[in-house]
Amino acid sequence: MLRSDIMRAVKRAHTGPEIIVRQALHALGLRFRLHRRDLPGSPDIVLPRFRVVVFVHGCFWHRHPGCRYASTPKSRQEYWLPKFKANVERDAKKEAQLCELGWRVLVIWECETKQKECLVDRLRHEFALVEGHRDGPSN
Repeated sequence: MLRSDIMRAVKRAHTGPEIIVRQALHALGLRFRLHRRDLPGSPDIVLPRFRVVVFVHGCFWHRHPGCRYASTPKSRQEYWLPKFKANVERDAKKEAQLCELGWRVLVIWECETKQKECLVDRLRHEFALVEGHRDGPSN
């Protein structure tokens, strides 16, 4: 298989980690929209009621700091390093644009989706849910 075939196979939307986050949000009683193209960066999940957008980032592609999944390939670093740098810069720019528009940005890393109980606890905390009582997102 060629590298271009591998790259083409990388999904942009409806990834496994994204689906896990959507299931967790839904289980908490939160409703959302997906991939709103009218917002900067087409956030993976949008919760309009809370004015919160969620990006589910792959640790490798978006360079999760300190994460073991954010390894750097040893070959062709002249290709990979600028690519990773551009991804991180683009993420920061889109996050800043969303904040300027009054949205709260929440980033869930792929590695966080591997422990569902911890993910649910984090989401519950982020949205200040206490046994079905919604106080809105914490600031």
